[in-house]
Amino acid sequence: MASLTVERYHDISCGHRVAGHESKCKHLHGHNYRVWFTCAADKLDSIGRVIDFGIIKKILCEWLEEEWDHKMLLWDQDELAPALIQLTPDSIVLLPFNPTAENMAEYLLEHIGPVFLAGTNVRLTRVRIDETRKCSAVAEDQ
Repeated sequence: MASLTVERYHDISCGHRVAGHESKCKHLHGHNYRVWFTCAADKLDSIGRVIDFGIIKKILCEWLEEEWDHKMLLWDQDELAPALIQLTPDSIVLLPFNPTAENMAEYLLEHIGPVFLAGTNVRLTRVRIDETRKCSAVAEDQ
């Protein structure tokens, strides 16, 4: 049986730094990220869809808007985190991982998708994060 998929992207802008990076990504900087969500279902709904694109927007894209857009993403173990939280507590998001595009994609796939799609017949099967127009990271179910 074929697995049917749909894909929707959402753009966000946020800052980060990659703690321990050997080059310029160790500095505070930001990106205009494009986050691609791929959702799958074993069968289409009664009107022929995997999931309404508006539901992906409401569930996953709005989560990105609320939680990460226009914020500074930092690993909770980053040595700069305490000082930055003191300066601007409302704009810092502490993450349980170093905010590389790979870790961000994996977190969305393994933690956010399952929680917010629970109770549906739809699975988040792939997340692609375009950090720049030239560089992307993908996390997908195997």
